[in-house]
Amino acid sequence: MGEMQERMKSLIVTGTAGGGMVSVGMNGQMEVTEIKISPEAVDPEDIDMLQDLIFAAFSDASAKIKEKMKEEMSSLTGGIDLPPGLFGM
Repeated sequence: MGEMQERMKSLIVTGTAGGGMVSVGMNGQMEVTEIKISPEAVDPEDIDMLQDLIFAAFSDASAKIKEKMKEEMSSLTGGIDLPPGLFGM
């Protein structure tokens, strides 16, 4: 388990939205490490769209981290499914 936690610390994924106009980097500890916003995504008349893109990119990154955690746990447990919600998955 400790080995998996160490591997997850070094894991970085990128979630994107709007065809890559917004991206969010996240590490295996579910911490945001980077946010990139293309100038095309910034419309002072439509802040709601930018907020939606940031939220969607964050959600995408979060889903990717959770999937990686499941893969790591599966390799650790030999493919045995663990109860939903265990270890925050």
